Amino acid sequence: MSQKVSIENLTTERQNPQTLHLDELSIREACRLMNEEDAQVAKAVGEELPSIEKVIEKVIEAFRKGGRLIYIGAGTSGRLGVLDAAECVPTFGVEPTMVVGLIAGGQKAMLTAVEGAEDSLDLAEEELRQIQLTKNDVVIGIAASGRTPYVIGGLRYAQDVGAVTCSLSCNKEALISKEAQLAIEVDCGPEFLTGSTRLKAGTAQKLILNMISTISMIGIGKVYGNLMVDVQPTNQKLVERAKRIIMSATEASYEIAEEFYERADHNVKVAIVMILTGSSRKKALEKLQTADGFIRKTN
Repeated sequence: MSQKVSIENLTTERQNPQTLHLDELSIREACRLMNEEDAQVAKAVGEELPSIEKVIEKVIEAFRKGGRLIYIGAGTSGRLGVLDAAECVPTFGVEPTMVVGLIAGGQKAMLTAVEGAEDSLDLAEEELRQIQLTKNDVVIGIAASGRTPYVIGGLRYAQDVGAVTCSLSCNKEALISKEAQLAIEVDCGPEFLTGSTRLKAGTAQKLILNMISTISMIGIGKVYGNLMVDVQPTNQKLVERAKRIIMSATEASYEIAEEFYERADHNVKVAIVMILTGSSRKKALEKLQTADGFIRKTN
């Protein structure tokens, strides 16, 4: 790509005519105005639901055949991808390798900007090679500007491998959209603070990543009703949440839920099936395996 990057036509880089006098506003006025700007984000995301749906369908297909969801991005976009990937582990009880977040500059870049990393067309390819990207995986390139070289290079390599490629940008007609099979382009308008894409653009990206990971997990049986039945009880708060989930799913008392939680070896989903079907732990595991992990399909 050219050393000179033209950004003046990007929505995310334009000055917002509603916020030209931020330095003259009271705190209350600035809060009100920022809140009004933020209110536009959900509506903008809503306009992209058909595109988001297509991406989720591909992620569910990938999960069902043993593939992975891999996010690639730089700066705020990369951090949001890493965050979403990390939170899938305790929430849905999946292995850390099932949803992966790659950020330009590596883990150091989560806290400190790594100079030049996002401008490399080769770095993402190297990292995707390291995690042995396959055609069964889905790669989602995230870039508010829609033109980050790190993301473009990664999507090109993923395309060569045969993986499903998707893009998430906050500008229309984004460059990364041309590198992906499926594109999500959410336009939230100019930022409250000119060019600060950690604001509306970042919020939009977080909302969309929430949708992609959560609804994909629903699609592979990680949810019963609206309960996260594969939650990993790794601390006391989550242990109590696990018992409450068992209670809600089965209408059992706290004492019964606690008993079956222990009998199920702290596996919430197994405990629920044991109670609902009157099964032993071994039989409940067999039922879940037959039902592909969906509690509702056990009997």
